[in-house]
Amino acid sequence: MRKIIHIDMDCYYAAVEMRENPELKNVPIAVGGDTERGVLCTSNYLARQYGVRSAMSSRKAKLLCPELQIIPMQMSLYKSISNQIRDIFRQYTDLIEPLSLDEAYLDVSDCSLFGGSATLIAQDILNEIFKQTGLTASAGVSVNKFIAKVASDFNKPNGMCVVPPHKVIEFVQKLPVKAIPGVGKVMQQKLKDFGIENCIDLEPFTITELGQKFGKMGVSLFNRVRGIDERQVCNHREAKTTSVETTFEQDIKIEQVNAELLDKLSIRLHARLEKENKPITKLQVKLKFDDFISKTKETQHGHFNLDLCHEMLVELAKQRPVHKIRLIGIGVGYGKEAIQQMQLFEQASSA
Repeated sequence: MRKIIHIDMDCYYAAVEMRENPELKNVPIAVGGDTERGVLCTSNYLARQYGVRSAMSSRKAKLLCPELQIIPMQMSLYKSISNQIRDIFRQYTDLIEPLSLDEAYLDVSDCSLFGGSATLIAQDILNEIFKQTGLTASAGVSVNKFIAKVASDFNKPNGMCVVPPHKVIEFVQKLPVKAIPGVGKVMQQKLKDFGIENCIDLEPFTITELGQKFGKMGVSLFNRVRGIDERQVCNHREAKTTSVETTFEQDIKIEQVNAELLDKLSIRLHARLEKENKPITKLQVKLKFDDFISKTKETQHGHFNLDLCHEMLVELAKQRPVHKIRLIGIGVGYGKEAIQQMQLFEQASSA
């Protein structure tokens, strides 16, 4: 039986800023761009009480919370502390899979500390993080990555949720389907159309039925609702996409996406591709509209083609003709799961 821990730092960027400036501890703050077109990366828990959230525009956040203080990002500081936290993880296991600067999976199955108790190991990790950095984190402890990740959200902030093997099914049955990683708003609606809102609603369906209705995601749902997740904690997460994006100072129409604009993106993308040096299998594009709704599109292609990217952007824009465009992104993929790994928002919503 595996012993998996998911560690998630509590409002990480905001917590670092409050640590650096204690006067901010009792003030609603957010980290991000404090401009007319700025977007928030995260906020502290006080700001969240007003409805302030990550990926929200600064303007909307200030309407919700006029007292909100928006702090510019200090990415080098966040990375430095993140490395310090990963050094703590290495005291317990070498099987560490970082998901971002502020969260990671740990496989402690072979750790002999505390008699091999994953619960005590997780608690000691949280204690060490606070002792060495002054920051709090939350942990989920269970038999696989799926259960551990969901569990880490249960007792935030500065808490821990342990789901032992004999409690896994009971734990999953009580979850709404939106708690399953990968089930976004679109999939939630598709499931709701079939009368499925909670994980327990999925149990009567066979794997064949779910596969026919929802494709590969249906197979994953069949397994997750039974607490099954065979994914290993992987030390080396190989990038499956490379992409770039730009946010406009003013919303634009698709007709304004011209060769000069795309050439600038293309130059940035090629600079990244030179470092990757991998065979391209897909082209990907992304649009974010004036209402913050995002659309992505991909196509199989063996090399980068800017004209084809332009065509795909136009096709995306036609899906929402009455909306102007806030952001565009272009990228390439290297494998079958590339579109799911398209990280054009660069960690803004993960903190």
